[in-house]
Amino acid sequence: MVHNNATLHHHYHRSKKKSTKYQKILDKLVYAAGIGGPIMTIPQILKIWAEKTVAGVSLTSWSAYLIMAIIWLMYGIEHKEKPIIVTNALWVVFESLVVVGIIIYG
Repeated sequence: MVHNNATLHHHYHRSKKKSTKYQKILDKLVYAAGIGGPIMTIPQILKIWAEKTVAGVSLTSWSAYLIMAIIWLMYGIEHKEKPIIVTNALWVVFESLVVVGIIIYG
């Protein structure tokens, strides 16, 4: 049996709906939270790298956070969800800095 690939190939296109004012505000808030959350990790990164101290910082917890961020990043990329990609790309970078710092100075 011969199949014609042209007839078996289907595309699903998501139609763009017009965003409401509420949706636009919510989109901006999501980006702010998505960038603000990882930025709150900077004091921990500075403490580890500048002071070279990891007292009270859990390698297990930060490694778990890193793994979760990687999974979310992969999900965002697969589903082309820009807010998820941006947020979790930042988390991966910042959490990696914490984990590597714990390993080096721990």
